[in-house]
Amino acid sequence: GVEVGPQPQGVARADVLDKMRKIVKHGLDFVQLFNEGKEFLPCTIEVFKIMEKVDYPRNKNGEIIAIIHPKLQDQDWQPLKNGDPLFLTLDGEVIPYQGNCTVYPTFINEAAYYEKKQAFVKTEKFELTAKHLRLSVS
Repeated sequence: GVEVGPQPQGVARADVLDKMRKIVKHGLDFVQLFNEGKEFLPCTIEVFKIMEKVDYPRNKNGEIIAIIHPKLQDQDWQPLKNGDPLFLTLDGEVIPYQGNCTVYPTFINEAAYYEKKQAFVKTEKFELTAKHLRLSVS
């Protein structure tokens, strides 16, 4: 499956549809080249691994008491360091990120995740190395 976003639920965006088409085309091109016997050299790629889901700050009644800080909004996959603004209370108080390592948040303030009590997902970035790849003919 291919999921391309973010985009609001029930909205069809031409730019997102174009990205999805390009991703599918690249995937199909790869399959065709692989089946034709093309050799793919080793390569390294950045990947993000989910660490944990982070909820909004809540009061004792379970009500959200802070929103995503404006400096974090729309910053999916960007580094978030200790002390960076994370949430903003309705009184204007900044709640900073408190962590011992840099993380890469994603799914920030996604409407579909409010009911799941998820403000964003913390991910860690690392590199994977793909070995040489070629169709082996039997």
